[in-house]
Amino acid sequence: MNNKKIVFMGTPEFAVPVLEMLIENYGVDLVITQPDKKVGRKKVLTPPPVKVIALENNIKVLQPEKISTDEETYNTLKDLNPDIIITAAYGQLVPERILEIPHHKCINVHGSLLPKLRGGAPIQYSILEDHEKTGITIMYMVKKLDAGDMISKVEVDILDSDNYESLHDKLSIAGRDLLNETLPRIFRGDINPQKQNEEKATFASNILREDEKIDWNTPARDVFNKVRALDPTPGAFTFLDGNVLKIWSSEVIKLDVESNFDKVGTIISQDKKSIYILCGNKTVLKVNELQVSGKKRMPVVNFLSNKKDYVGTILGEKNE
Repeated sequence: MNNKKIVFMGTPEFAVPVLEMLIENYGVDLVITQPDKKVGRKKVLTPPPVKVIALENNIKVLQPEKISTDEETYNTLKDLNPDIIITAAYGQLVPERILEIPHHKCINVHGSLLPKLRGGAPIQYSILEDHEKTGITIMYMVKKLDAGDMISKVEVDILDSDNYESLHDKLSIAGRDLLNETLPRIFRGDINPQKQNEEKATFASNILREDEKIDWNTPARDVFNKVRALDPTPGAFTFLDGNVLKIWSSEVIKLDVESNFDKVGTIISQDKKSIYILCGNKTVLKVNELQVSGKKRMPVVNFLSNKKDYVGTILGEKNE
């Protein structure tokens, strides 16, 4: 039976399998997560997924607005004197004074193969940058973002069939399993942490609204990657007749027809189930699912049910 005092910090669905494993195999003394947020059009105040799991298991939860200056959180941790603090997608930088509390330090379950893709959106960027592999790194936390010594790693393949959701789920389970293997070694002192090569560090900043907009000047492969990196949320968008149009399911193809169009973003062909869009370098994106502003995502066959001929329509231009 584990007799270590463990504190867990995490917020979204990504962190849930990790927390559930810790509860089942080790026991968790305290959970720290982000404040409840208003969600959806009705702005319903909703707890983070990690909080829901913690409360179901009768674990105390703290939700500081800003952990770097929150005295209640700091004092609670000092009084608890945990053996280890484990974070997974917590969403705030943990201050040095907290990092210094646990005997076995603070460790983080990070969704990339560090030093690549430090930051808040490593899963999206591994797809955006067309990586063939990503993975999980468990490392010690330091003041600098995702820069601590690495304790263990596991690789995860990225398939063309993956989108953000499927890769997120694979990495979440990989993180759970790797932590379960790594924790006993940490407690035994049976580890050999490796320093990160700063020269190879890359960054995955949080996705901004401008990152979601499709640039049709880029090759179809890049657009394809953007579409799946942002599926199912927030979605990659363009404009159709001045209105937002989200592109969902797509594929890169070679179109065996001569096109009279040379402006990127032009719908150069359509059939019953798909539209074909000209991208940079004369590459073509086949779109099978999309979402018109104000409606739900739909197969292109439904979109074309109005019998309209979209060939020659240019996407991406918004009349200001």
